[in-house]
Amino acid sequence: MAVPTRSGAAALPVRSGEERWTESELDEVRQELETEITELRAEISKAESEIAERMSDAVADAGDDQADAGAKTFEREHELALTHNAKELLAQNGRALAKMADGTYGVCESCGEAIGKARLQAFPRAILCVVCKQREERR
Repeated sequence: MAVPTRSGAAALPVRSGEERWTESELDEVRQELETEITELRAEISKAESEIAERMSDAVADAGDDQADAGAKTFEREHELALTHNAKELLAQNGRALAKMADGTYGVCESCGEAIGKARLQAFPRAILCVVCKQREERR
């Protein structure tokens, strides 16, 4: 498979019946990923600061009753889960950009077939074609 550069978007795989990638389409997807990366980094930074604040408040909250303590613990765990999810999305976006750079963007990691241009335009982080994704979800 040819390695696409900024001038090689047409080398990216597409499903039968789909038109080849254009530079503008690929740039649009790349920009979407980069914008989301910037937003996720800001979100993660803010959430980590809030988590650190809540952890330091734990000492001051030592006199809370059980319900208050439980609610605050739930809030901290919720923040941690959201931060973990944001970090995972950040990693997925980074992998998608790396795949664009090395020419493997749009190749299903399970079967090796084209994921499909339409699917990638709707969900740029996709690593599986629709068939493989459905198979994975049935497990």
